[in-house]
Amino acid sequence: MVEQEGGGGGSGGISEEEAAQYDRQIRLWGLEAQRRLRASRVLLVGMKGLGAEVAKNLILAGVKGLTMLDHQRVSQEDTRAQFLIPVGSLGRNRAEASLERAQNLNPMVDVKADLENIENKAEDFFTQFDAVCLTCCSRCVMVKVDQICHKNGIKFFTGDIFGYYGYMFANLGAHEFVEEKTKVTKASQGVEDGPDTKKAKLDSTETTMVKKRLVFCQLKEALAVDWSSEKAKAALKRTAPDYFLLQVLLKFRTDKGRDPLPESYAEDSERLLQIRNEVLDSLGVGADLLPDDFVRCTALAAVRCRGWDRDSRPGVQHAVQSQLGEYLPLAGDHCPRWVLLASHV
Repeated sequence: MVEQEGGGGGSGGISEEEAAQYDRQIRLWGLEAQRRLRASRVLLVGMKGLGAEVAKNLILAGVKGLTMLDHQRVSQEDTRAQFLIPVGSLGRNRAEASLERAQNLNPMVDVKADLENIENKAEDFFTQFDAVCLTCCSRCVMVKVDQICHKNGIKFFTGDIFGYYGYMFANLGAHEFVEEKTKVTKASQGVEDGPDTKKAKLDSTETTMVKKRLVFCQLKEALAVDWSSEKAKAALKRTAPDYFLLQVLLKFRTDKGRDPLPESYAEDSERLLQIRNEVLDSLGVGADLLPDDFVRCTALAAVRCRGWDRDSRPGVQHAVQSQLGEYLPLAGDHCPRWVLLASHV
């Protein structure tokens, strides 16, 4: 048994097997942080491409348990974007199909699959977890679960990908942490009086640990900022348009029950424009913040996530290439643009 930092042992220790398994990360963030990870139970909702990546990282990090919750079935899109799902799983439940490969990543983590719809879960279901992470959820579901987590002191994370665009939000409540501060005292080289004294003075460094505290806001507050207020207007110049585009996309998902698709481009682009006007008006900003062409291309910009770039149907490739044009957020094909929603005050 390897004792935790600061002494002690017993149930707080880490076994020799675990110490060998997590050696590199223990060197990075310390034994105490690994012990806390080892005691954490996490709920992950949504086992599409992003969910699979989150699951892989949590399992390899060595949490105590991970519950993967998803009521949807494996689609053709999932076979292209979700590496935990084996070939031939079309039609199976996504969480169930991901279970075997996920567990094989780290046998020391208790990995489970929950096949129910998150919308049917009662509040007490979430209290068994230390952290909850949502992907592929509608705005109303994210807001509801965030409120439950905030009320019960559970760490809350949510994020998603819309083609080249993505976002993440964290609500850690009243979060205390320690930050390392290094102070460098400059000392210039000098020559002392005397025939045989010439000494170089070296810079000295002093490292101190500073305790900090952040109070995180809830998701509902982060999405409902009144941008017409004087304080918000000053921050608007520093706020990426992506923040507002993601609000439009989230409302589209809530209204339609799906994301924009290339095959329904004409219908979806017009609906996106309507939603753009509604959302920006409610937030107190002008519609010119998201130009018409910028919004119209969003339905096509999602193709990279869904494997549509490999679609050989007549017209699909041409439509994708001609419509995206200058509106790609970054030059590279594999450089998505992420937005960190304001999550603390």
